[in-house]
Amino acid sequence: MKITGGIFIAFLLLGLCSCKNGKEKKETGSKNVNKEDSINKSNPQTAVNPYDPIDISPMDMTYYPAEYPKLKMTKAITAPPVARVIYSRPHLQGRQLFHDILKYGEAWRLGANESTELQLYRDVTIQNKKVKAGRYVLYCIPQPDKWTIILNSNIDSWGLQPDSTKDIAHFDVPVKQTNNHLEYFTIIFEKTDSGADLLMAWDNLEARLPINF
Repeated sequence: MKITGGIFIAFLLLGLCSCKNGKEKKETGSKNVNKEDSINKSNPQTAVNPYDPIDISPMDMTYYPAEYPKLKMTKAITAPPVARVIYSRPHLQGRQLFHDILKYGEAWRLGANESTELQLYRDVTIQNKKVKAGRYVLYCIPQPDKWTIILNSNIDSWGLQPDSTKDIAHFDVPVKQTNNHLEYFTIIFEKTDSGADLLMAWDNLEARLPINF
């Protein structure tokens, strides 16, 4: 009976140790998973995207009327939009706008990556010039007191390699300093009595191209 009791006690102790070790391993594994999840959630920038790298100049889109797709989906508007701009938004990243990024007298794509594109859904008038509905590359030549805004037909292109033979129209607009300090380049439409201004702003500079319709 003593031997049987000893064997029983030995098996009992072995079983308790096995259960304890298994529990510790399970808890340890659970803690590791939670820790990894926590790291990925707290630092999403460190996560690797195997499909497409994240671009530091995000692509954006602006309509006139503003928020047109939302208005269309809620049936608050039924007419087509007047205009749309698609562009990528570079940011300063501690640099000076002139001359770290832009230079006076040199063509600028009004954004980053692909050429900035203006789509007109109807004929409009800009500075007494008739501009037909269609898609246009939009770029500019900045100067200290004005920006020359240019419409060009070389759509679906990367960067900017100006070909003046494909320019459709040139428009000079004043540029002014503001009290703002915009990290990201921004383009929006602002309603006016005669149509809308295409507002282009970065750092503390602002230029407006009036569009009448």
